[in-house]
Amino acid sequence: MSKKPIDFHFWPTPNGHKIRIMLEECGLPYRIKPVDIGKGDQFKPRFLKISPNNKMPAIVDPDGPGGEPISVFESGAILQYLGRKTGKLYPKTERGRVAVEEWLFWQVGGLGPMAGQAHHFRVYAPKKVAYGIERYTNETSRLYGVLEKRLKGRNFIADEYSIADIASYPWILSWPKQGQNLDDFPRIKAWVERISQRPAVERGMNTALK
Repeated sequence: MSKKPIDFHFWPTPNGHKIRIMLEECGLPYRIKPVDIGKGDQFKPRFLKISPNNKMPAIVDPDGPGGEPISVFESGAILQYLGRKTGKLYPKTERGRVAVEEWLFWQVGGLGPMAGQAHHFRVYAPKKVAYGIERYTNETSRLYGVLEKRLKGRNFIADEYSIADIASYPWILSWPKQGQNLDDFPRIKAWVERISQRPAVERGMNTALK
């Protein structure tokens, strides 16, 4: 595997942290290219060539397929790409991949957007909109309940630790701002503690921009 560093366009958000965790878990060299979303860096033409949806994170791998550079945007796609590239944390069997992908897409299509909206309406909205707060807080609680049921009898979402866990973990860490209480979800709480003990996860949750 190439030792050329991957350019990692990052800002310390849940979606940014999930990719940093994956890079650390895979032992891949990378260099951070800060994308200050508060200053609008995500709208700069240079970044839009890599991430046309003006969202962070994104990567540029100088040693992509066929030895040619490749850029990848959308955090779920990046996790899958890195899993295929390294053969780590992404099952090789079709049955195993289906289980992981179900929960990966559950996170990117459900948990992330709904928890993000709950966070927004509860913390950042200039006006407190009761309907928005109630709607998204309740939907986030429902999704927590789905994950709580999934973890019955399992240490990890798809049995073995995988990109499915990496995708959801940083989002669950923001539970207070989403109006949730992990004491109400004991299996999720134990799962968070389990993942938090991994050295690569500790490194991946670093907010440093270098």
